[in-house]
Amino acid sequence: MNQPVRAKKHLGQHFLNDESIARNIVNGLLEKDSKTPVVEVGPGTGVLTQFLISEVPLFYALDVDRESVEFLKNKYPDKKEKILLADFLAVDVKKIAGPKYNVIGNFPYNISSQIMFKVLEDKNQIDFVVGMFQKEVAMRLAEKPGSKVYGILSVLLQAFFEIEYLFTVNENVFTPPPKVKSAVIRLTRNSVQKLECDEVLFKKVVKTAFNQRRKTIRNSIRILFNNNDIRYPLLDKRPEQLSVQEFVALTKFVEENGSSL
Repeated sequence: MNQPVRAKKHLGQHFLNDESIARNIVNGLLEKDSKTPVVEVGPGTGVLTQFLISEVPLFYALDVDRESVEFLKNKYPDKKEKILLADFLAVDVKKIAGPKYNVIGNFPYNISSQIMFKVLEDKNQIDFVVGMFQKEVAMRLAEKPGSKVYGILSVLLQAFFEIEYLFTVNENVFTPPPKVKSAVIRLTRNSVQKLECDEVLFKKVVKTAFNQRRKTIRNSIRILFNNNDIRYPLLDKRPEQLSVQEFVALTKFVEENGSSL
């Protein structure tokens, strides 16, 4: 007999209980792509799962919560082989879902940034991501240059994805209610297959610049250069002022003028 799933604080679980919001989240993905396999991260009590199972040709749900997995397998016995006790962050999703898949979820807030780094790793397999985040995180990911919340993950994700802020979600539609507002965003893979610079160095330059975001880039990435008197206009800006393309240009400049890295 199915029992309600207990929300576990150590897993960062806040179960969405508003079906109209769940419907809107699923629509945010299916209006873009209804044919590609979908991987749901952290299905919980299955409020998104119910729509995905009926509308997506190939669907997989991954959760580290054994109670949630058992609950959903009992509820959807004909789909139980697609409901997996697995850690999205740790598994090779391509071996589960195939070479192309989309991602959806009411993401546990304590690992939402890690989920985005995993999306970056599989950026050539993923065309769309629709997810629920803590509102501040959602705003940061979708923000454009010039904002104080624009940061490392904003740049790294926007290099390969267009990011749309879809809607805000209030605290009272979750069990238990979080202490913050939430928001849903959509990532759409852009046409960039490869950056015009070394991608490993690009990540290092972005992270180094934002690690001391109150300083000019000249001061924050000084350790990457042999010559501290080097001149380049972007070095006199702060990191939140730079677009993705300017970070690419900065990385190329570091490649040509930096110390051995």
